[in-house]
Formats: sequence, structure tokens, C-alpha cells
Amino acid sequence: MKIGIIGAGFAGLATAKVLTQFGHEVTVFEKAPDVGGVWSATRRYPGLRTQNNKDTYCFTDYPMPSSYPEWPSGEQVQQYLESYASHFDLNGSIRLNTEVQRAEPRADDGWSVTVSDLNSNQTSQHEFDALVVANGIFSEPFIPDYEGRAAFEAAGGRICAASEFHDVEEARGKHVLVVGYGKSSCDVAAEIGKVAMSTKVIARELLWKMPRKIMNVLNYKYLMLTRMGEGLFPYIEQRGFERFLHGPGKGVRDSMIKSLQSVATKQLRLEKLGLVPEGTFDRIARSTVSLATDTLYRHVEEGRTEVARDCEIVRLGQDRGQPVAELSDGRKVPAELIVCGTGFKQVVPFFSDELQQRITDDEGNFMLYRQILPLEVPNLYFCGYNSSFYSPLSAEVAALWIAAYLMGDITLPSLDQRRKHVVTRLRWMQERTEGKHARGTNIIPFSMHNIDEMLNEIGLNVSAMTRFKQWLLPTNAKDYRSVTRGLLKRARMRSNKGEPAPNWRGRPAA
Repeated sequence: MKIGIIGAGFAGLATAKVLTQFGHEVTVFEKAPDVGGVWSATRRYPGLRTQNNKDTYCFTDYPMPSSYPEWPSGEQVQQYLESYASHFDLNGSIRLNTEVQRAEPRADDGWSVTVSDLNSNQTSQHEFDALVVANGIFSEPFIPDYEGRAAFEAAGGRICAASEFHDVEEARGKHVLVVGYGKSSCDVAAEIGKVAMSTKVIARELLWKMPRKIMNVLNYKYLMLTRMGEGLFPYIEQRGFERFLHGPGKGVRDSMIKSLQSVATKQLRLEKLGLVPEGTFDRIARSTVSLATDTLYRHVEEGRTEVARDCEIVRLGQDRGQPVAELSDGRKVPAELIVCGTGFKQVVPFFSDELQQRITDDEGNFMLYRQILPLEVPNLYFCGYNSSFYSPLSAEVAALWIAAYLMGDITLPSLDQRRKHVVTRLRWMQERTEGKHARGTNIIPFSMHNIDEMLNEIGLNVSAMTRFKQWLLPTNAKDYRSVTRGLLKRARMRSNKGEPAPNWRGRPAA
């Protein structure tokens, strides 16, 4: 098949590599001048590093270099992805500086994709049998629509997203506000605090943070990147030891959560700094798990940076010709630069409104079976719409699921059953995350559950012994190399038997 892929981050590259291995002809469109997605040089902010250690943040058959540190920098991750594309000979299929303007299903099946070359401004149209959307759920930053922004900018103020802030020197000697309390906000605030005249983190809500090393000794991966860590939080469908943890053993589970809360509070000196979040530590898994930025807390303790908790910007403007921001605590503060780590919009801008409505519910949540397959739009797939602790592995397994489906190796439930499954999951997500599930794409902390479900449907999950080992040790991506080998073996057996290609056209509406 001829398959178009939109996006060249982890998900797009994994899809291109996997589908190429299975004999498909792929074309990848990427509007940035380099591969990498969120790790592209066009989107990296100062201080960007992975939350995962390198062994849990890579593809199954291409480990990160041994020379990389435990937590690679944003630049190193992008270089790793460039190396991956070269190693698997994908560069000839990737069109950089190419923006997809429109993607439409053809009346006679397949897809028509209109793209613009950002270097030449020339447009062209391409025809595909199928389309994979891998543009990322963190592709378009969200900046609040603050009242008074025009007056603020007229006075020389600048407002940007964290992904648009590339040079810490832009903050030198300035009064800076960083909006948000997630990882990107705290990381960029820590770098800005080194050079700015003043730095204020405007935090509407404090989040619980996990130290990289518990008690400065134990790597957090042994707690949160294991099946045990995942099992501390109640999944929609519990099985095995999870039933014990949330049943007769709930006291043990609660004690573990309470201990983590106590350690994090003490280690980060949250009480002394007045930064103890509301609620208990298990809220850390509400929609994401954010690692602590040690430098930021040190700056707060030294008085170089202020965290304005339970606070937000209510209005921008100018005072005596200088840019200022009015805060909800009544203060009017100087603000020459405002950096927003206020999240992202989960959008598919190249789809028509009618098509968007066909892939989402009335509230705009994506209706995707296994975070991959729309319910009624044929020959369309999503990859990377399962944001998880193990994003590279999750994306690669989703790509393998797509390959297996195209090969005819997956038997789906009926359309009604799939619809009920998706609706039930979305309702559970809404309750579990207090509405912060990124339009149904955020599966954290249940990364391994999602991977298990995809692999079980393919029929090629790793062994029970491997899964048992993962209860105590972080999941190593290389444990899953056998999945690709097993699926390729099936494809060869099908070819050797002379079996006809599966009737993929019209799926999944049938």
C-alpha cells in the first residue's frame, strides 16, 4: 500500500520504519526542518531533558548511545532520532519543511493530501491508500487569551510558549513571569532564574512532584516506571495483584503512597517553601507525573525566584510605559517577558470540520479504539495518541498494531462494541483525571496496560516471566524486540503460502 504519514517525531518515525519493514511504501510529511517532533530544534527550550532514563525512552531495536547521560538532553534526543532515521534508511521517505494543508478521504477510497513546501511555497497533491496521523498531541501550544495583551506588547512586552523560547539570553536582566507548574514551566523557570532580574512562577494549582532520586539514592524509575508503580493506581479493569492492592491490600497501597508523599515533601523542603500541594500524593497520576526541578526549589529558597501559588494572570497592560501583569492576588508586577507552559491543543488542523466531527464526540474528545482506530472513518489511523511514560515504545507498538491490522491479523469487536468500549474509557478518563485527559489521548500512568492491550490483540505479548520481572524493574524497550520479529515471521509465512492480501479497503466501518 501507499501510506501517508503526517509527522516525524517518535510516532511518525516508528510508523515509517515498521510499515516499511512490512513492504508498504511510505511518505512522511514534517513541517519542521528536522525530525524530532517535540524534540526538534525549533521547539526546544533551555533546560529541556527527558523525564525517563535513556533505557526506557528509546525504540526496541535501537538503544540510545551508551555515551548519553541517564536523562538525555533535548538535543541528544533529537540527534538520536536523526540517527534512527538514517540507520533504518528512512530519510528518502521523509519530506522536511513540508506542511500538510489538507487531508481528505477520496470518494473512490484512500486519501488525497495537499501539502506546501515551506521553502518554495509550492503546493502539491498526493494520493494514498491509507493515512496515519502522527502529528503529536503536543504540537500546538496553548497560550491564554489575556485581556490587555495589545497594550502589553505595545510597551515592549513579549509573551510566548515554552516551546517558542529557545535562548535563555532573551531573559537576561529582565522581569520574567513563567506561567504554569508542570515540568516545562519549572525547567524553563530554573534556567531563567539564573539570568533574569526577577523570576515569578505563576501557578494556578500546585502539582505533586517526584524527585529524580528518592532520598537522593533510589532512582524514581524503580518506583514509577514499573508495573508495581503503575499498579498503585486503580485501572478501569483490574486483574491479578492489582485486585489485591485495591481490595484487601489497600492499606499496604495507601501506606506506600503516604510514604512517597512524606519523602517528597521532606526532600524538596516543600513545607519550608510553602509549596505543599493540595490533596494527597496519588493526585500525581491524575494526568501526568512531573519530575521535580531541583534548581528551581534552590532558587526559591535563595529568594531568586518566587512561586506565586494559587494565582493567575488576570490582565496584561502597561504602567508608565512599562509592560506589567495584574495577578489574581491583587498585585501589579513588572513583566517584560512571559513564558507560558500552559499546555497544548490536541488538534488535527488539516482535517475539515465535518471530518473532525466524525472522529470526535460532542465534547471534542477523540473516539479512537486502542487510541489508534477511528470508529467509522476508513483507512485512517492515529499513532502517538497514547501519551505515556513509555512514549517511544507505546508509539512503536501502535505502529505494529497498524501493521498487523493491515495484514489482516487482528479480529476486531463489532462496531457497536468498539463504540461502547471507547465511550466507557472516556467517561472513566474524565473522572480519573478531573477532566485533564488531553481529549482522550493521555493514558498516564497506565502505559503498560495500554501496551499489553495492543499486544494481546496482536497475539504477540512478551512472556509472563518478562511481565513479572517488570513488576519490580523498569520496562526495558529491548524486551519487546521479539514482537516485530514474530509479526514479520507471520508475514513471511503468509507470503510463502501464497495467501492473497487481506481486503483492507473500507475498514473499519464494516
